[in-house]
Amino acid sequence: MGHIIAVAGKGGVGKTTLCGLLIQYLCENGKGPVLAVDADANSNLNEVLGVEVDVTLGQLREEIERSGSDSRYQIPAGMTKQTYLEMRLTDAVAEEDNFDLMVMGRTQGQGCYCFVNGLVQTQIQRLQSRYPYVVVDNEAGMEHISRGLIPTMETAILVSDCSRRGVQAAGRIAGLMKELNFKPRKVGLIVNRAPEGKLDAGTLEEIQKQELELLGVVPQDEQVYRFDCDGKPTVQLPADSPVRTALKEIIQKLEL
Repeated sequence: MGHIIAVAGKGGVGKTTLCGLLIQYLCENGKGPVLAVDADANSNLNEVLGVEVDVTLGQLREEIERSGSDSRYQIPAGMTKQTYLEMRLTDAVAEEDNFDLMVMGRTQGQGCYCFVNGLVQTQIQRLQSRYPYVVVDNEAGMEHISRGLIPTMETAILVSDCSRRGVQAAGRIAGLMKELNFKPRKVGLIVNRAPEGKLDAGTLEEIQKQELELLGVVPQDEQVYRFDCDGKPTVQLPADSPVRTALKEIIQKLEL
């Protein structure tokens, strides 16, 4: 079975950026093919990776939900909803050279995400054996963790910025995994966007208080901000980027 790496943390700490660079590192170092999963309704992992996505799982949910009342979403005659869904699920995986990308996406208007969450879980379980690594970019907070969508994760990477609140959020996620009896082989914290790549005493104190293992620190980099503003995929950062250098050292320590 593929080694599942789950990336989680509070919103706005740079999870998706690091997730995209992690996927790229695995591919460039002969660890592919990788299944990349954007498990956030507000998805943008494809933008970090520079990939166009035609169909999301959320859109498939809309097709099934509206098939009886909207002519745009008609299921072929004689085909059940389940058969049609299984056929369309292959379209929800964007294929690239060294990785494939599956995007949760959002539903339109009102509606519960339970069905789409279930699709994410089912698809990971179904596809896991085809890939050496599965990298899951979770939504902000603890929703997917609390629902137990990825109980078979082997590596849990928690991401925070330099704030105490970010570290506290990572600590709560780690605590929830213990409560749910998840048993990843490795759980650790990456602190992202640290000025000059250094942490102050308060942040270090909070990490210790939350009993988190610090995997490493990724420095603040103006290039990441500029790439985002210019609409460039983050994976196109130059090889000598300090973000790349720091993340490479962290991944090597993880021995993936």
